[in-house]
Amino acid sequence: MTRGQPLLSVIVLALGLSVSGCTRNSASAAAAPAATAFGAAIVESSGGKQVAAAGTTLPQPLTVQVNDDSGNAVAGAGVAFSGPEGVAFDPPNGLTDSNGQFSTNVTLGVRAGRYQLVASTLSPGQKKVAVKVEEIALDYQRQLGQVLDDKYCARCHNPESTPERVSNYDNLEVKPHPFTEGGTLNKMSDADLFAIIDHGGPALNKSALMPPYGFTLSKSEIQALIAYIRTISDPPYQASGMVYAQK
Repeated sequence: MTRGQPLLSVIVLALGLSVSGCTRNSASAAAAPAATAFGAAIVESSGGKQVAAAGTTLPQPLTVQVNDDSGNAVAGAGVAFSGPEGVAFDPPNGLTDSNGQFSTNVTLGVRAGRYQLVASTLSPGQKKVAVKVEEIALDYQRQLGQVLDDKYCARCHNPESTPERVSNYDNLEVKPHPFTEGGTLNKMSDADLFAIIDHGGPALNKSALMPPYGFTLSKSEIQALIAYIRTISDPPYQASGMVYAQK
């Protein structure tokens, strides 16, 4: 068996499409509409912890909900979004709908890393109430790692099935660690992860159900996969010298 060719063409094509079609639709900082109601709390409804290429728009809108002190949705409450330099929101502010929700399309900055976004509203006492949401931007290397994960790893390491991929997780006697499982994977060094991917689970006295990929992936591809695992880790992987976008 010989090492597979790097999947660079997939990434190059994806980057080319994003650049050619990317005219940033950054909404102007329009004055926020006047609120007709106020809430006691604001929570994320959907769209948090998405992963996308740096400089691109997230695949799903970020939606938040404003509730009163009894947990009921509040319609007509003002919501404003903010984030690190380079992040764009479309629209950046507005009023909640009849379900107490407000959505925005988020375009990430060009720097890879974790972006901490803030959605805020005002309470009846005019105090600012906010919720923080994280999104993840991938650079070239980590995009390659994501492609490799989708092709070789996700079927076993991701317990959730999709229309495109049926998970094999529940069929395995020894359950693999999801790549977001930072509580476990963060304790392992890059060298340990490399050894397991390269030589299989027995390299570190782990399950033999983890096969070796050293004859399938090149060294740079294994490094890209590790970089991707470190980026999507939850809780975040805190390596010495690692810089996060929100800082």
